[in-house]
Amino acid sequence: MSCSSKALLFGNKIIVILIFLLCLVHSSESLRPLFACDPANGLTRTLRFCRVNVPVHVRVQDVIGRLTLQEKIRLLVNNAASVPRLGIGGYEWWSEALHGVSDVGPGAKFGGAFPGATSFPQVITTAASFNQSLWQEIGRVVSDEARAMYNGGVAGLTYWSPNVNILRDPRWGRGQETPGEDPVVAGKYAASYVRGLQGDGAGNRLKVAACCKHYTAYDLDNWNGVDRFHFNAKVTKQDLEDTYNVPFKSCVYEGKVASVMCSYNQVNGKPTCADEDLLKNTIRGQWRLNGYIVSDCDSVDVFFNQQHYTTTPEEAAAASIKAGLDLDCGPFLAIFTEGAVKKGLLTENDINLALANTITVQMRLGMFDGNLGPYANLGPRDVCTPAHKHLALEAAHQGIVLLKNSGRSLPLSPRRHRTVAVIGPNSDVTETMIGNYAGKACAYTTPLQGISRYARTIHQAGCAGVACAGNQGFGAAEAAARQADATILVMGLDQSIEAEFRDRAGLLLPGYQQDLVTRVAKASRGPVILVLMSGGPIDVTFAKNDPRVAAIIWAGYPGQAGGAAIANIIFGSANPGGKLPMTWYPQEYVTKLPMTIMAMRASGSYPGRTYRFYKGPVVFPFGFGLSYTTFTHSLAKSPLAQLSISSYNLNTATTFNSSSSSVKVSHANCGTFPKMPLHVEVSNTGEFDGAHTVFVFAEPPKNGIKGLGVNKQLVAFEKVHVTAGAKQTVRVDIDACKHLGVVDEYGKRRIPMGEHKLHIGDLKHTILVQPQL
Repeated sequence: MSCSSKALLFGNKIIVILIFLLCLVHSSESLRPLFACDPANGLTRTLRFCRVNVPVHVRVQDVIGRLTLQEKIRLLVNNAASVPRLGIGGYEWWSEALHGVSDVGPGAKFGGAFPGATSFPQVITTAASFNQSLWQEIGRVVSDEARAMYNGGVAGLTYWSPNVNILRDPRWGRGQETPGEDPVVAGKYAASYVRGLQGDGAGNRLKVAACCKHYTAYDLDNWNGVDRFHFNAKVTKQDLEDTYNVPFKSCVYEGKVASVMCSYNQVNGKPTCADEDLLKNTIRGQWRLNGYIVSDCDSVDVFFNQQHYTTTPEEAAAASIKAGLDLDCGPFLAIFTEGAVKKGLLTENDINLALANTITVQMRLGMFDGNLGPYANLGPRDVCTPAHKHLALEAAHQGIVLLKNSGRSLPLSPRRHRTVAVIGPNSDVTETMIGNYAGKACAYTTPLQGISRYARTIHQAGCAGVACAGNQGFGAAEAAARQADATILVMGLDQSIEAEFRDRAGLLLPGYQQDLVTRVAKASRGPVILVLMSGGPIDVTFAKNDPRVAAIIWAGYPGQAGGAAIANIIFGSANPGGKLPMTWYPQEYVTKLPMTIMAMRASGSYPGRTYRFYKGPVVFPFGFGLSYTTFTHSLAKSPLAQLSISSYNLNTATTFNSSSSSVKVSHANCGTFPKMPLHVEVSNTGEFDGAHTVFVFAEPPKNGIKGLGVNKQLVAFEKVHVTAGAKQTVRVDIDACKHLGVVDEYGKRRIPMGEHKLHIGDLKHTILVQPQL
C-alpha cells in the first residue's frame, strides 16, 4: 500500500503528515548500510550486542536496553527506522517468496545485477506433485536467491510466505496460493517449504525467516458484497481444530517457522490480530513459536477504522500488542503506541517483549554479525542458475495433472502430428503462468513456444483474453484446427478472474470459452487436447463428456517453464504424475452455497465442504490424476489388525472400560502404542517409467461421536518413482494417536473405538481399536 493510500485511511491532518514523514524517512534509508555491526563503523568494539560470542538472548536485551521509547516504537512496524547512534540501519521486514523471490512487497527490488529470480509454479500446482522433497528443495533454491539478493543490497531476509490457508471454497481468488483443501497436505507443504527456506537450523540460525499466513480461518476476499476487512468468520471449535488451524500448527511444530501472520478477518466476533487466545495462548503458548507474530498489512488499522472494534486508536494499538502481536505491517503502531503508553493502556515492558521476538529473529539471521556467516558469498551468479531453471521445469512436470485421455490419445507423436493448431487466450502467455505474488522471471517458455519445439504450429488466440467476451476470432481458430494433425486448446483463467480481493462468481469457463472449445473440437481433423490454466477448479463437464475432446490437462499456473512442461507432457518426453489437491465441483454446487458459511460438515440441505465432508457429485475428485502408465498396489506384509488402547486419566488413574466409545488423545498413553507399519508394494504394469503417489486415507468408525461427519481423511502420502515393469515398496507408519484420531464438537481429539478402515487405492485394511480392559 502506498504512502498516499495509507494517508487516506485517516481523517486527521496531523496523522496524515506523520504518515508521509514516516514514508519519507524510509525512502531516505534506501541507501542505508547493509550490515549492522560492521567493523567499519567503529562501534562494534563498544557494543555488546555486536559480539557474536555472546548468547543471542543477552545480545537482544542489550539492544533493547539502549533504545529510547520513541526508538522502540519505530521498530514495531514493517519499515523499521534506523538508529544511527547504535549503527543500526533501517530495515524493511516485508518481502515475499511464495514461489520465488517476489517484488510484491517493498523489501525486494529487481534490476541491475539482479534482473529477475527463478519463478516456480504457483503453489497449488506444486502441491499437485505431492512430493515433499520437491517442496523443500524449491524452498532451498528460493532462499539461495533471496540471500544472494540480500548480499547485493536489494532484498531483505524476512519473507512472508507461505500461504497455508485451506481452500475451503472453490471460488476463492487466492486458492491458487495455497496447497489445496486438505489440512494434512497443507501442513506437510508448510513444514517442507519452510525447512527449505530457513535452512537446517544449526545452532538456531536462520538462512531466511519464513512466515505462515494468514492465521486463521481466512479464505474469503471479496464475494457478493462481503470483503475480508469486514468478514466475521463464524467457526466451531471442531472445525478450527481439525481444519483451519492444522497447517499453522504443523508450520510451527514441524517446520519451526520463524513467524506467523494474523489475518484481516474476525473469528467469532474478534479480530485475529487482537485475539489473545489465538495469538499469545495458542501460537506462542501451546505451539511454542520461536519467532515473531506480524499483522497482515494494515490489519490493526482495519479493525479500528473499519471493524470499529475499539473506541480509540490507542486502545487498538494496546489490544494488538497485549494479544501477542509483535510487528505491524503498516504505520498504525508507530503513530499510536506512544499515546497508548501515556494513557496507561500499555507498559514499556509490553513493547520490550514484542521487540525481543523480532530482534531475536534478526539475530538468528545474522543481521547483527556484520557481513559474516555461511551465506555471505552468495551473489548474482547464484540466481537464475541452470540448475534452478531445471528445477522450475521439473516442478511443472510433477505438478501438471492429466484429467482425461480417451483411447490413449496422448502422448502425441512428432512423426504423426507434424502440424499442430495452438489455440486459446492462454496459448502464448508469459506472466499468466506465474500467477500472483510473483517476481520477475528469469525467462519464459510459453505454451506456443514449447509446442513449436515438437511440431510446426498454426496459432490463433480465438479470444481477446480469458474474458472471451466475443466470438470474432472463432472462425480463424476453426480454420486452423481443420488444417492441423492435432489441436491444442490452452484455455482457463488468469488474475483478471481470480486474484487477491477477487473471488469468482461461479466455476464455469469465462465468457465464450466453452463455445470456442466446442466449435474447435467439432472442426478439428485430429485429436483435440484441452489444457487449462487456473488456480481454482473449473467445471468442464462439457469437455469431460465430449468424445471430440480427447484429453484434458490441468496445468495450474505452471511457472516460468510452464510452456515447455506442457509440451513435454503432451509429446511424451515427460509422464504426468500430478494429482488434484482439491475437489473439482460442478457449477450447481456453488449456486446455493454462500462463501460466508464456514462450516465444513454437511448438515441438512447444507452439502459440506471438501472431500472429507461432501458426498455429492464431482467433476473430478480430490487426488485424481492419470498417467501414461498403470500402477497397482498390494500389501507386501500383513499389517497389524488389532490395537488395544489404555487411557490414563491424570485425576483418577483409571483405564477406560469396555463401554467407552472413544479415548481422548490427551488421556491416551500414546508413547506406549506400537507404530503400525504399512508396506505398500507399487507395481508399474505399463510401458512408461512414471511417478506415483500412494495415498493412505482413514475412515473412522461410526460410533456416535457427535458432529463427526467425516467421510474419510488423508493421513499419509508418499511419492515414488517406478520404472516400467518394476516394483517399489513404500513404508507408511500409522500412529494411532496421530492418524486415527478425530475431533469432537468441543474441539478435543479422540480415538474412536471400533473398526478403522484404511484405504490405499483399491486396497482396504481394517484395524480394530478397542479399550484395554
